[in-house]
Amino acid sequence: MSSNVPARRPRRLGWVWAVVAVVVALAAGVFLGWGIGRSSATTTATSATTGTAGQEVSACDAITVSNEVLPAVVTVSAIGSAGGGTGTGEIISSDGYIVTNNHVISGAVDGGKISVLTSGGADAPATLVGRDPRSDLAVLKVTASSSLPTVPWGNSAKVVVGQPVVALGAPLGLSGTVTSGIVSALGRTVPVPGDNGQTAILANSIQTDASINPGNSGGALVDCSGDLIGINSAIATVPNSAGQSGGGSVGIGFAIPSDFAHSIVDQIIATGHVTYPYFGISVAPIPPAAAEKLKVSDGLYVVSVVAGGPSATAGLQQGDVITEIDGKPATNADTLVQTVMTTKAGQKVDVTYVRGGETKTTSVTLENPPS
Repeated sequence: MSSNVPARRPRRLGWVWAVVAVVVALAAGVFLGWGIGRSSATTTATSATTGTAGQEVSACDAITVSNEVLPAVVTVSAIGSAGGGTGTGEIISSDGYIVTNNHVISGAVDGGKISVLTSGGADAPATLVGRDPRSDLAVLKVTASSSLPTVPWGNSAKVVVGQPVVALGAPLGLSGTVTSGIVSALGRTVPVPGDNGQTAILANSIQTDASINPGNSGGALVDCSGDLIGINSAIATVPNSAGQSGGGSVGIGFAIPSDFAHSIVDQIIATGHVTYPYFGISVAPIPPAAAEKLKVSDGLYVVSVVAGGPSATAGLQQGDVITEIDGKPATNADTLVQTVMTTKAGQKVDVTYVRGGETKTTSVTLENPPS
């Protein structure tokens, strides 16, 4: 029921998981699909609180949040040789740095034009500071003649299921749109189409039922204090009879957690790019014949190991089958990618693997890739 990952172009077929397709919440009328990867989402309900300790609420004061946050939310327009589209961004520094999704601006990277429309109606050109296709994040910069309003970074590590949230953006090009809902789940790992046929990963994303539609990509998901806890990036929709993704919100949206986004954005602002640590191995889903021989149902077959790399140092060899990474089932390569994206160089990762019918464990200390 699935097909190859499509590149980002208007109205393409995407992967379908069961009867649900996930689409980028990008420009009005542009739908791009992908499948939901396996994940261990947190679904335990917890009482939501506002910025005032111990104060339980069932919904945010959307009027107050809108008044505080909307001035720092912009509509992003990107025009390239293949056409154009709109998305959303938020100003994170008073001197004009803006966060958005990579897929919002990727079409304008090679000689295109990027501009932003502020909540006050001012249209300004924006320059691309840098982008990270792997995490689907990008940073823009506008010239500011005076101090700009900003959205303060929140702490996504403290977000709980059931917590009320507000989403702000430009769905279908309608700037300044505000919707509200709750955090439906945590820890969703969603693979999405990246640049040049590659796959990006929304790692440990926040799932919300706040209405998010095409055009919301890159927009703010905030808590009741107006603090940024996520970057709205994708929605799930029910495909039509032909298996094509499309339509609007069905109450399943995904946002990149602010803690992760903040670290990526800081790297982009400082260096113009993002560096991830590496395992030093190449893996592939285990072939059925190998799975039967090793008596394992699932896992990642180690195709090759970089000599002297982190995995080689930890004792992994070609032909091993990795069954768990940091206690999580290694069901597909996305598990490895997510671990790399959310782990810093120097940190250890526990790996369980099978060799010659025997289950073993080791710890891999991730390193920065050789220059």
